[in-house]
Amino acid sequence: AYRVEPANCVVTDVMMPDMDGFEFAQRLREQDACTSLVFMTGMPTTRDAVDSIRVFGGIDYIAKPLDEVRLLQAVIEGVAWSDQRRAELAKLKALSTREREVLALLGRGHQNKEIASALGLSIRTIEDHRAAIVRKTGAKTLSEIITLAEALG
Repeated sequence: AYRVEPANCVVTDVMMPDMDGFEFAQRLREQDACTSLVFMTGMPTTRDAVDSIRVFGGIDYIAKPLDEVRLLQAVIEGVAWSDQRRAELAKLKALSTREREVLALLGRGHQNKEIASALGLSIRTIEDHRAAIVRKTGAKTLSEIITLAEALG
């Protein structure tokens, strides 16, 4: 069903018969990096809780019996995250390959002069690419540029 209609948020159990929730998460991320994940489990462990968030990018890790309010809040947060991620990626599609390279280096904190040297371009050309990135994505601040660069990564 997922292949037909992408989801904004998927709630998955950590322990399932054919594959665990983490293997499922990896497969899902290969298909769609913009779907958020909420993990649930009947046998919570600290390691799984940490992995579900840090390694597999989950929105939440909820022990059973489920707290319905917490689950609903996690799904709402997941849908918002997914919508934001899809919007960021749509903005990135408008960028040229060179603009993406410049954006990636900006996101790593490099200055125009450093980027020019790394790419073998003039500072003026980097400034032009930076202006195009701002124009095409609407990112006005360095923090917005860094957020876009992270989405690119």
